[in-house]
Amino acid sequence: MPSESFSARLPETDRTRHRRLRDQGSLERADLDAILDAGFVCHLGVVVEGRPLVVPTVYGRDERQLYLHGSVASRSLAGDLPVCVTVTHVDGLVLARSVFEHGVNYRSAVIHGDARKVTDSEEKLEGLRRLTEHATPGQWSYARRPNRKELAATTLLALSLEEASVKIRTGAPDDGESPDAELGLWAGVLPLTSVWGEPVADPALPSDTAVPGHIARRAGTRHG
Repeated sequence: MPSESFSARLPETDRTRHRRLRDQGSLERADLDAILDAGFVCHLGVVVEGRPLVVPTVYGRDERQLYLHGSVASRSLAGDLPVCVTVTHVDGLVLARSVFEHGVNYRSAVIHGDARKVTDSEEKLEGLRRLTEHATPGQWSYARRPNRKELAATTLLALSLEEASVKIRTGAPDDGESPDAELGLWAGVLPLTSVWGEPVADPALPSDTAVPGHIARRAGTRHG
């Protein structure tokens, strides 16, 4: 595994420099970590046979890298290629007095780099463990772990978290002191919150099979 240590601030590169809405940009690695920890689905962008391809996939991470999972048949997971990975959370609609000033409260991260196909068996198993635990903490110890055949059918990519761009928008509309404030129209934020529902059992389960605690406890909570 890579052994580099990262600083508390993200480096500013040509690909991560905030050229628009600079006040919404962040160079704090803690903000990147928080955005990644608050989700488990990302969008992977890669060029395949000369054409751009963007696919959703699940991810997990450690302190240095992002792990992306998929089938060995997936063309987007070939590895050793430049990629771009995005994670976005929508926290609300910003409804202003004019349509032009409408916006979104959000948290987003864009990660650039060359994705590395994980071939070491120990790292592959550890990466899959992190990916599983990232989505559902406690599930790796509860469910059956992948066997050799399943591991061979699975591709795992590792992407360094060194080069990333972070943007965050919070708060009210920006037209509260503009001439539109005299229109007498309502303006504000319509928050959006996602929470886990009650677990729904597989119909094939025996009726007396209890929901494991690490799953039952998540009902009514947010991820991360």
